Amino acid sequence: MSNKVTLQDIAEALGVSRNTVSKAMNNTGSVSDATKNRIFQKAAEMGYKQFGLNNPKQDTVETSESKQIALFANSLMNTSHFGSKVIDAFQERISSAGYTLSIFLIRDSEISNLVLPAGFDRTPIDGIICLELFSETYSRFLCSKQIPLLFVDTVVNRHDLDLPSDLIYMENKVSTYNMLKSLITGGVSKIGFVGDFNHCNSFFERWESFLTVLKDFNLAFEKDSCILDTDSPLYGNSEWLCQKVKEMKEIPQAFFCANDFIAINLMRALKQAGYSVPEDVKVCGFDNSPESTRVEPSLTTVNIPSLDMGCIAADILVSRIRNPSLPFRTTYVKTEVIERNSTGSR
Repeated sequence: MSNKVTLQDIAEALGVSRNTVSKAMNNTGSVSDATKNRIFQKAAEMGYKQFGLNNPKQDTVETSESKQIALFANSLMNTSHFGSKVIDAFQERISSAGYTLSIFLIRDSEISNLVLPAGFDRTPIDGIICLELFSETYSRFLCSKQIPLLFVDTVVNRHDLDLPSDLIYMENKVSTYNMLKSLITGGVSKIGFVGDFNHCNSFFERWESFLTVLKDFNLAFEKDSCILDTDSPLYGNSEWLCQKVKEMKEIPQAFFCANDFIAINLMRALKQAGYSVPEDVKVCGFDNSPESTRVEPSLTTVNIPSLDMGCIAADILVSRIRNPSLPFRTTYVKTEVIERNSTGSR
């Protein structure tokens, strides 16, 4: 099956709406576990990109030479997600080292009940890469299994997370600081933050850098200029964001959004509310998603070198598998600001 399978293809095969498939894939909205399971299985059958879901009903033949690494993720990654390229490069790198990749989607019920995913067999698995598993309790549960682990981003780490595993992050603080510093030196004196900074460690580090740059330039933090609601699928709802914007007494000169997904939805919301970007308000994000160049105006953002990050992640986990006694490592991969039209930079 071609890797060009789309969400619409899956929806038509199951007789459900594309919106339902999208919500299930991204673990947003109210989709029943039964419907999610049907969607995940169909995605696997059709060869949906980045979802080679390990199917427990499918007979497999293991040999003494079999070497496998498991990917644990809480939601599926479409091609816009930085993790999609990370896993592409990771899979290619471990393949050259003789490993295959099995992908397991961790349901919310499995996280709350502290159980391994359905169909997971520890016997052939040499290591696990965890992509955006943001439950500290579940992360510690996985660490207790004594399997070589690598976490790509984690739950918020306020200096005391101390997971007995390897961790890899994109660099968040310097790039965020430099992007916002450029806005401030260009005349912006009022900036709002959009996103739940407690969603994950990367969002939290971006939030910390946002507060630091305001302090360094003697600018006030104004909560009324921010949208900080607890993590919710509503951040993907431009109408909800539009209402949040309309409730503000005064719109800031710029918004910094926790990622591109939020930034692009906010730009739609601002237009719905009658504001022009960047003339009335500037907007910037983080991730350099493909959509960041397609949206009008193009989005100022931060590029994550996802392919390099995937290769580094593979090297870290394979070295952990081969030498379990190595000291645990926390690795940051450098990122880079990309200035575009949404901040009037081009």
